[in-house]
Amino acid sequence: MSKFPVFLRYQDLGSYGLTRHGFDRLINEGGYERVAPGSFMRPGVIDGTAAAWVAIAAKKPRSTLCMMSALSIHGLTDEIPIHSDIAIPRGQQPVKVEFEPVSWHRFDPITFDLGRTEYPLIDGATIGLYSAERTLVDLFRLRHRWGSDIAHSALKQWLRSPARSIPALLEIAQAFPKARPALTTALEILL
Repeated sequence: MSKFPVFLRYQDLGSYGLTRHGFDRLINEGGYERVAPGSFMRPGVIDGTAAAWVAIAAKKPRSTLCMMSALSIHGLTDEIPIHSDIAIPRGQQPVKVEFEPVSWHRFDPITFDLGRTEYPLIDGATIGLYSAERTLVDLFRLRHRWGSDIAHSALKQWLRSPARSIPALLEIAQAFPKARPALTTALEILL
């Protein structure tokens, strides 16, 4: 089994000398479990959330962790996300994943890549991740849905970080005119 990767898709079977029938046997023996249509993971190697992220990134390479998921990764919230927040460019369809709740967000393709980096998962796989600055801007931009409390609390946490960059935050905010006034007002009050 160790000669096979942790994550495997039907389309990759040939590269590992597997037939569909042979792979189905591995699945039936518990060697792999389905995490999304056509996507499988060895059980117990990583948690279900990370397994879902691997499957999503394989099917939708521009998928990007955002909102509460990104806040959690950046250490800007004490809340444990109850689902994965994942952004895709408007016009794309989400991916169905097994066992893990996902909240899909569709962002404008013009600004989609602003503040986007890659977050390492397993076996060289990555998923997009919005920077802390982009996440803060999104929270202020979408505060009518998420509430101002979450945005202000995350901003306070971010301001305590030695890695913070107010110019970088304001630069990203420039691309989102609806977020900039509320964000700059909050910064003026907190600084």
